[in-house]
Amino acid sequence: MTTDVPVEVPAAHGEPPRHVSPLLARRGAVRGAGPDDGVAWHYGDPTAEQRALSRGGAVVDQSHLGVVTVTGPDRLTWLHSITTQELTALPPRTSTELLVLSPQGHVEHAAGVVDDGETTWLITETPVGLAAWLNRMKFMLRVEIVDATDDWAAIGEPVDAEGAPDEPITWRDPWPTTAPGGTRYGPADDEHPGADRDWRLVLVPRDRLVDEVRAREAAGWPLVGTWASEAARVEAWRPRASHEADHRTIPHELDWLRTAVHLTKGCYRGQESVARVHNLGRPPRRLVMLHLDGSGHLLPEPGSAVHDVVRGADSQEPGRVVGHVTTVARHHELGPVALAVVKRSVPADGELVVESEAGSVAAGQEQIVPGDGVSVDRPAARGPLTRGLGQHPSL
Repeated sequence: MTTDVPVEVPAAHGEPPRHVSPLLARRGAVRGAGPDDGVAWHYGDPTAEQRALSRGGAVVDQSHLGVVTVTGPDRLTWLHSITTQELTALPPRTSTELLVLSPQGHVEHAAGVVDDGETTWLITETPVGLAAWLNRMKFMLRVEIVDATDDWAAIGEPVDAEGAPDEPITWRDPWPTTAPGGTRYGPADDEHPGADRDWRLVLVPRDRLVDEVRAREAAGWPLVGTWASEAARVEAWRPRASHEADHRTIPHELDWLRTAVHLTKGCYRGQESVARVHNLGRPPRRLVMLHLDGSGHLLPEPGSAVHDVVRGADSQEPGRVVGHVTTVARHHELGPVALAVVKRSVPADGELVVESEAGSVAAGQEQIVPGDGVSVDRPAARGPLTRGLGQHPSL
C-alpha cells in the first residue's frame, strides 16, 4: 500500500470562468484568482469585509459558480440512482448536496441541490463537465439537462434559512449537520466549528446581478469579496471540490459523508468503494486545519508541500512530504490559516512545516478527520481482518 501524497493539486474539479462579474468595476475591487477568478477577492478592506460577514450582514458575489438545471418527471429518482444522495423524497425548497463519483469512489463533481417542485437546480463549479456527464447518463428517461450558467448568477448571504415559495431559488448550505443516512468522522454537529457559519446562495437572473446586490446594499449590507467568504469556510472546515479534492480524493478523507453521501440508499457509481472504506477500511488521507506561523509574513500557495519535522541536536529541519495545502486564508481573528490534506499516518500532535517561496512556515494542525480513520457509526469488527481488506482499490 502506498499513501504518498502529490505536492500539486490537479485542477480536475474546476473550470475556467465563463463570466467576468460587472461588480469588478467597483472602486477598490481586486480580482480573484484560480477557481475564484471572475469575481472580486476583496474591495479594498478585507478585514472590515470579514467582520461584516461574520456579523451576518454582507453580500458576496458568487457569480463565477455554475448552474445546471434538470427538469422532467423522472429527475429526482434518476439523480438519486446515479449520485451519492437520497433524493427520491426531497421536498421542494429543501437544500442538500450530492457528489458524482468515479467507479473507484473518487470525487468527480460536487453540487448543491434544491428542487422547486418542477426543476432540480444544481449549483456547481463544473457545470460543463457535470451537464455533459448527466446527458450521457440519461438514456431513455424523461429528463432534460441544461447548463444554465449563462442565465443565472449566485449571490452569497450569511443567512441560515431556506428560500420561501415567494423568494428566488435558494440553496442553504447544510454543512456541518449530519444528514439522515450520513455519518461523520469529525466532531458532533453542535461542537463543530462550522455550526456557527450561516451560508446560502441565492440565484438571480444574471442580467439583474448588479441590481440585486444594490438592493442588499441599500438595506445596509456591504459588498464583500471571496477573501472573507473563504476565510469563513476554512474556519468552518468546509470542503470545496475545486480546492480540497484531487483525482484521488474519496469523500471520507474530507468528512464529506456528513452532508453529501447517503450510506444506505442503494447502488450508485462508486457506492461499493464508499461502503468498503466506511465499514472495513480507513481513508488513506485526512483533512486538517493548519494554523500558520505569521511572524515572517509568509503565506504558502495552495498546492504547497506539507512536511513533517526532523529534529536534530540543535535544530529542526523539514522532513518527508506528508501532504499538501489545499486552501490558504488570512482570517481576521485566527490569523493565517489553511486547510490541508495529509497522510493518515501523520500524528495528530506532529509538528509540520509548509513550503513557501520565501522559506518554510511552521504549522500547527487541528484535527478534522481523526487519524484512526473510523467514523462514529462504523460497524464493529466480527474478527481479525485479513491484511489489506477494506483498503481503497486505488492504493
